[in-house]
Amino acid sequence: MKQLWKKIEDFINRMIPLKYLPLTTRLFVLSAILVIIPMLAVGTISYHRSSQELEIEARQYNLQLIEQVKTHIEYYLHDFEIDALKIVNDPDMITFLGMRSIEEVEQSSIRNSVQNLLKKTAYSRPDITNITVMTDNLQVIDSLGSLSPYPAAELQNEYWYSSVPVNGSPMLISRVIRWPDRKEPVISLVKRVHSARTLEPVGMLIIDINFRRLQEIADKVTFRKNDFFSIVDFEGHYVYHPEYLELGKKAKFDNVDLMLLQDNGSFVTDNQGKKFVTFSVSPTLNWRFVTSIPYRDLTKGVAHIGQTIFWTVLIALGIAYMLGASFTSSFVRPIKRLQRSMKNVETGNFTEQVPVESKDEIGQLSDGFNKMVQKISNLLDEVYVSKLRETEALLRQKEMELKVLQSQINPHFLYNSLETIRGMALDKNLEDIARMAASLSLLLRYNLQNHSPTVTLGEEVKFCEVYLQIQQFRFEGMFEYEFVIPDWAKNLPIVKFSLQPLVENCFVHGLKPKQNKLSIGITVIQDTDKTFEIKVSDNGKGITKDALEKIVRNIKQKDATEGGANIGIVNVHRRIVHLFGDEYGVRIDSREGQGTNVCIRLPISIEIIGGETG
Repeated sequence: MKQLWKKIEDFINRMIPLKYLPLTTRLFVLSAILVIIPMLAVGTISYHRSSQELEIEARQYNLQLIEQVKTHIEYYLHDFEIDALKIVNDPDMITFLGMRSIEEVEQSSIRNSVQNLLKKTAYSRPDITNITVMTDNLQVIDSLGSLSPYPAAELQNEYWYSSVPVNGSPMLISRVIRWPDRKEPVISLVKRVHSARTLEPVGMLIIDINFRRLQEIADKVTFRKNDFFSIVDFEGHYVYHPEYLELGKKAKFDNVDLMLLQDNGSFVTDNQGKKFVTFSVSPTLNWRFVTSIPYRDLTKGVAHIGQTIFWTVLIALGIAYMLGASFTSSFVRPIKRLQRSMKNVETGNFTEQVPVESKDEIGQLSDGFNKMVQKISNLLDEVYVSKLRETEALLRQKEMELKVLQSQINPHFLYNSLETIRGMALDKNLEDIARMAASLSLLLRYNLQNHSPTVTLGEEVKFCEVYLQIQQFRFEGMFEYEFVIPDWAKNLPIVKFSLQPLVENCFVHGLKPKQNKLSIGITVIQDTDKTFEIKVSDNGKGITKDALEKIVRNIKQKDATEGGANIGIVNVHRRIVHLFGDEYGVRIDSREGQGTNVCIRLPISIEIIGGETG
């Protein structure tokens, strides 16, 4: 960059001996040059930008016109798809398509019945030229009878024949029917027909639609003078063209292959004169509607814009010359020094100080800049220290909260006492007491032998099942439970002690008087590719609206260390959020008298944070 500026400066010195001129004059000349270059750049950019804006406006205008034509044609051709379905589903047509040989057709009267069906459908609409049914063995029945102008073998050789979907979906193509005395363009709706016996494709149904109706729809939309409108199919062949001889031929655009890969857009073509082409696809018809405008017509207004920019540049230069004469070296030098200091500050150098050489406005500005830089430096130091302390305090708080949550169930002495009770019960043949003490020991061992914040879902479900077995001693015959845990979910990580508090709530909020039996279920479903949900549900008495609102509020706002009501579900939610993020956690839904559903949303991960509990 310095070398380039040096060359420019040398060139100016050769043209104008600036070193012999007064400083003010040199400043004036250099300022004028510095103004001319950006103004010319602005003029050039504005000129090209205007051309781009005109292209954008033309594209939007043509797309609106195309949408009008596309909507009319889609509605119009949709009716013929309904007629095709009626023909294919007619009993006589089904019988005809099920016949396996020409002899079978000739021995029956089905040909006349099918031809009458086709004639009836063709005569019901004046815009249908002909309807043809052709089987794979070249049997042909059409609404014109002996007047049909083309044999079936020729149809099979046309470019579109092999592209018709075998699943029976209709396809629209453009053709020219060659009558003995004339050529008639048509839009043909073609679809494969299937045998009712074998469900295999056995032929083709062709409905020829009068081309004039399509042209009338296109003519109803007003295009600008010299605009050209056409329609191409999915392979780039003309479906509609003002010249009938172009129908079925490959579209004559430079970027026709690119156009077939995009839904809508525009481009400039150079073949046969520069043209601005706009296109939009119809997903229903798989056609692309295309408009073409001569580029010279599009850019007529740009010349006027260019003249306006030219005179604007000249006027701006005149004003710049007058203002440049007022600059002096004593004014420019401290400003440049201040500018250099500002750039140093932008890079993070807050030790930069600008020398203050005067007490005028420039001196006051320099002094104010020095004070501002000093204040910014002090503020950054204060913010950095404050942010560091805040982060450290937050980490300590989170660590303390997690330790409080994990230490709620850690009673070693209970484990030893239960083992003693179990041994005494076995000595006295008290099997129920022994089993209950053993189950409680398993619960405590689950807590004592695994200090990780997470375990696998399979381990947590086993822990929950042991808890329910203990509850069977208390509520014998009053409840039942069912687990639906897919194999893919058993090794996924889950927060430790997250299911048991939710199952316990099923007894707290679920059991109701005179209830036959409380049903508790735990189900795992995949929510998205990256998340899954665990649903704990019961058919109990449910939760009142007010109580439910309080629980939801506690989940969102209450700290798990505060204690009080709903601490179990709040505890679970807070630990999930702490370990996995704010987008995961617990949500609850309940209706009084209809049961309660609690869902835990967690990420899908094959990595197991916790270890085996044993």
